Amino acid sequence: MVTTVVRTRRRADPVAPPALFRLAGHAVRWRLIQELALSDRQVRELTTLVREQQSLTSYHLGQLRQGGLVSVRRSSADARDAYYSLDLVACRDALVDAGTSLHPGLRQSLPISLPVDGTLAPRAGRSAVRVLFVCTGNSARSQMAQALLETAGGPAVTVQSAGVSPKEIHPGAVRVMRARGIDISGRRPKHVDELEGQTFDVVVTLCDRAREACADLARWGVARHWSMADPASEAASDDDAPFVRAADELTTRIAFLLPQISGEDP
Repeated sequence: MVTTVVRTRRRADPVAPPALFRLAGHAVRWRLIQELALSDRQVRELTTLVREQQSLTSYHLGQLRQGGLVSVRRSSADARDAYYSLDLVACRDALVDAGTSLHPGLRQSLPISLPVDGTLAPRAGRSAVRVLFVCTGNSARSQMAQALLETAGGPAVTVQSAGVSPKEIHPGAVRVMRARGIDISGRRPKHVDELEGQTFDVVVTLCDRAREACADLARWGVARHWSMADPASEAASDDDAPFVRAADELTTRIAFLLPQISGEDP
């Protein structure tokens, strides 16, 4: 009788854990990731939120930056400050890579896109989620964000936008949104003071000046910050590229915001 011995093939060399596990597996870094998943923040805010010394907080932020999960940009309000942002697309891709390293059947990657037909329905038993976008001039970023979320969210959301120093809507924003099938040419910029007395579920500031000028916006609802460059300050009169970049970034950020506000408490 012949005995067959079946041996399980093993890797010859040990393999390091995927980068996401190494980065997020540390308690402080995981808390930083959780906070940045909600809002862009300054290092002093993160130090308070994670209850660690600034030197340690900065060290772990550096690790997350080196790993490609976090980015930083200088504040447009005060260049001495900086805002840290979590790259949710990079987190998603790192999670896919981590799953694939364990088993190819765990590979699942979804494209970043927004619904275009407004088919999301309000949460059962609850009214539409009220969202406010605020930037400096209410001339580009906040108007674009309002239009994108209105189009994607449909009856699940009620969206407004305002500025701390309103200006006429920028033609570049109008052109870029029109290319995406959305007309914002007839919208009117308004000052945040016009919304006094209203309440919102989520208030999102889109520029550093607006956030620092309206530090009490949290009284209107859950405050979040997306530190975005002003496309109008970067563009020549006929250059739409900064507005395209802004629209792309808003599309990505809103795609990640939608599941939070449509399916669970923000």
